[in-house]
Amino acid sequence: MTTAAPPMAAPSLALRWRRTLANPRLWRGVLAVAGFFLVWQISSMGALPFMTVIPTPVEVAKAFWVFLAMPKYWQSWAESAQRVFWGFATAQVLGIPLGLGMGWSRSFKELSYPLFELLRPIPPLAWVPVSILFWPTNELSIAFITFIGAFFTIVLNVLGGVSSIPKELVYSAVSFGASPAQVFWRIVLPATIPSIATGMMVGIGITWNVVIAAEMIAGNAGLGRLTWEAYLAGHTPGVIVGMISIGLAGYVSSALVKLISIKLMPWRKII
Repeated sequence: MTTAAPPMAAPSLALRWRRTLANPRLWRGVLAVAGFFLVWQISSMGALPFMTVIPTPVEVAKAFWVFLAMPKYWQSWAESAQRVFWGFATAQVLGIPLGLGMGWSRSFKELSYPLFELLRPIPPLAWVPVSILFWPTNELSIAFITFIGAFFTIVLNVLGGVSSIPKELVYSAVSFGASPAQVFWRIVLPATIPSIATGMMVGIGITWNVVIAAEMIAGNAGLGRLTWEAYLAGHTPGVIVGMISIGLAGYVSSALVKLISIKLMPWRKII
């Protein structure tokens, strides 16, 4: 009589930390960031004459410390994050079904794709005047522009994913008696998940780009507006703080989307 082997214990937290700290990729990234700030510090101190107008990292760090104590700073984070969330989520809810529909049905694509291609080349910021006139509040206007920024990218990625599915898979499933619904749910949708994940990763970056620009133009709050107000006040360290905050916000959002993508595709690690 054989006994089952005991399940392997999960690595402890200390072991995971040791593995993380031993990863050379981590230290390469730390070295790159440290080198960037070192070059910035030396250049701003006079090594490069045109960089003397830029505050040093030490000056920016002092300004950052002041901003961290300001309620307005954290309110700006909350405002921008909320706009990005609603614009990005709405783009997913509408863009993924539209891309699947155009890739699945030739007649639907012939009906909708010409209009889609007519609107797609229009830059998101070109929608600002129309959105201000159309929507009753600035908040809805910015949310709409944020939605536009991610929507077309997501649709194109999903459509490309459906179009790249080998026809042999569909023909084989049909020949074995699969219904159209079974082909869609068992073949088309799973095969399109990597393209959906790619569209999400690209779309979240575009969403942050668009929302910051929209806040500078039409917003009264948010990280974009905070950065613009620092520029108008001639507070250059504040401008740099706003830029760093925008970069951190985009990094955190991309990391969250990456985690969602990994959950959608457990068989594939996104790099």
